[in-house]
Amino acid sequence: MFDYKASELENALTGYFISVEPLRLREFPSKQKRKYLVLLHIVKAFEASKKYTEEEVNDILFNIYPDFATLRRALVDYKFLERTKDCKQYWLIYE
Repeated sequence: MFDYKASELENALTGYFISVEPLRLREFPSKQKRKYLVLLHIVKAFEASKKYTEEEVNDILFNIYPDFATLRRALVDYKFLERTKDCKQYWLIYE
């Protein structure tokens, strides 16, 4: 989606995350490219072949950042996750 350099990805890690293991986000950036770079790290919390309920997605994301709804929407908007129309199942579409 965005072209980026390895240094930009590293800056996103150090600038926006409190820790990487476990993954904890300090703040969710407002700029589009930075959001994308942060989401590249967050999406690693999901397994490629697994289907998740909305509650499971919320639980995973809440452990990363208290505003899990914003993260969930962004993951869908940026095409990292797909969901059913009724929002009952989510799955990874980005690897």
